[in-house]
Amino acid sequence: MKKILIIEDNKDIRENIAEILELDGFETIEAANGKEGVTKAKEEDPDLIICDIMMPELDGYGVLHILAKKESTASIPFIFLTAKAERADMRKGMVLGADDYLTKPFEDTELLDAVEARLKKTEALKKEYASDAQGLNSFISDVKKLHKLESLHENRKSRLYKKKNDVYRESEYPNYLYFVESGKIKTIKANEDGKELITAIYSAGEFFGYEALLENKDHPDSAEAMEDSYIISIPRDEFFELIYSNREVAKKFIELLSNKVSEKEQRLVNLAYNSVRQRTAEALIEVYEKFNPEHKSNFALSVSREDLSNMVGTATESVIRVISDFKEEGLVESKNGKIVIRDFDKLLQVQRWHVVR
Repeated sequence: MKKILIIEDNKDIRENIAEILELDGFETIEAANGKEGVTKAKEEDPDLIICDIMMPELDGYGVLHILAKKESTASIPFIFLTAKAERADMRKGMVLGADDYLTKPFEDTELLDAVEARLKKTEALKKEYASDAQGLNSFISDVKKLHKLESLHENRKSRLYKKKNDVYRESEYPNYLYFVESGKIKTIKANEDGKELITAIYSAGEFFGYEALLENKDHPDSAEAMEDSYIISIPRDEFFELIYSNREVAKKFIELLSNKVSEKEQRLVNLAYNSVRQRTAEALIEVYEKFNPEHKSNFALSVSREDLSNMVGTATESVIRVISDFKEEGLVESKNGKIVIRDFDKLLQVQRWHVVR
């Protein structure tokens, strides 16, 4: 049973809210003023707080400010109650970290809808996500459902990027979040001699370019179309409107960004210490899981030998030789110039142990 703290100095309103919530199956805790509300929030660990703004002793803004500074209470969803619908009041609350507003008087259904919606969003955002591309995609998928992230790219005109066309270049200032409507995009780093290393691959339904936006730094790599691709560009202001509108979303994006840094560090370790054979197996597995997450049999990998070598960080000829070895060992085969993985488990063994065992 979800526990909801109601902080309201008007006894009639407070008891009415409690009665409505209890009839809908919630457990309620009541506080008659801001100071009492802060104490009960720390003691009771509620799942959500409903708080009036205008109260004696300590107003709603003060309550939110105090709770937001404590790690144990900072992530509790917070809904303000206000008799005034002035934009300045709402903006002040949102800046402090409020999640929603209810303007008095309100209907019973308005209250229940706001509470249930906020609890669902918070519950979804408490999910644990893997520290990899799949975890990021799962998170973005959940955020899209709960926070209407699809509205950022729906009804927008996409732009065609022909194969090998740049979406953005390294060191450019980030003005957009990018969404892949169709096709494949790779992000790459190049050295002074022009040799490239692929840092990530994105396909239909994925966002990219958000790292530079969140860090407020120039793009650390370049993005290029691997095939003819349709991309939607979303202005940075609209992206930040989503981030600023919900502190849990912002927190999760930051966590995922940190995980992505760790993932890149691991890639560098593998590049330094793993053999070409291991790294080639790793690249094939990464592409396979990226574009064939359901592990359908006889799936042909649409990736060039040059792109594979840029993922592995070695010469194309070296990758071709390793793939030839994999063919002889029965791990992969060629079909119309594309690679089909025949034994995924053994390829995993190669990635981990260098030889098939």
